[in-house]
Amino acid sequence: MAGGDRQQPMTPTARPFVLVPTRARDNLAWMRPDLLVRLLPFSAVPLGAWLVWRPAWLGLSTGRADVQLAFGLPAAVLFFVAGALVQRAATGWRGHLAVPASGATAALLAAYFLVNAPVEEAFFRGLVQGGVGSLAGPAAGLAAGTSLYVLYHRLGRWAWLDVLATALVGVPVALAFWLLPGPPSLLGVSLAHFGATCGFLGPGPWLLRRLGLLEARPGGPP
Repeated sequence: MAGGDRQQPMTPTARPFVLVPTRARDNLAWMRPDLLVRLLPFSAVPLGAWLVWRPAWLGLSTGRADVQLAFGLPAAVLFFVAGALVQRAATGWRGHLAVPASGATAALLAAYFLVNAPVEEAFFRGLVQGGVGSLAGPAAGLAAGTSLYVLYHRLGRWAWLDVLATALVGVPVALAFWLLPGPPSLLGVSLAHFGATCGFLGPGPWLLRRLGLLEARPGGPP
């Protein structure tokens, strides 16, 4: 190709990408099987452990509620903003992003994530991190719970870039579960998890689009 015709390589921020609008029916189509196949089993295992042994390390208590809320509420806001910004940057690499078509759809996703957050925290933070930590020490519990939490997203066919992004919430949340004063509790970390998920998926991208901070780039459909 002649020198004048040679195209300049695209930077990550200049790559074309597609924003895919999703509606309530689109999300309900995956929520129903996800609830049965993933959330119910994830709930049943920690609940079974609690009914049989009632271990404090599982975190199924409010702990020191003042400490948990003082961490969880600001963390939910912070992780929401961080999740949205990470998603905005990652979209340029991934090339596409599902964005709720309306505020009602974004609210539906937020409601589902409000259920998802404590369920995942009960399994990975309470059962795995707490259980391994009680047997082999807090550092081993943190490593086991966080590694499984990050890598399990690959089972949902997440791109490796998105899988690695989960570590940005997995590590600080695991540290909080370990280090916050008082009895172990899933309250604060569940609030932080909820904020991060909403920022990265659904409500966060919807808000970015509404604010004009996330627009489809030339090269793909709007």
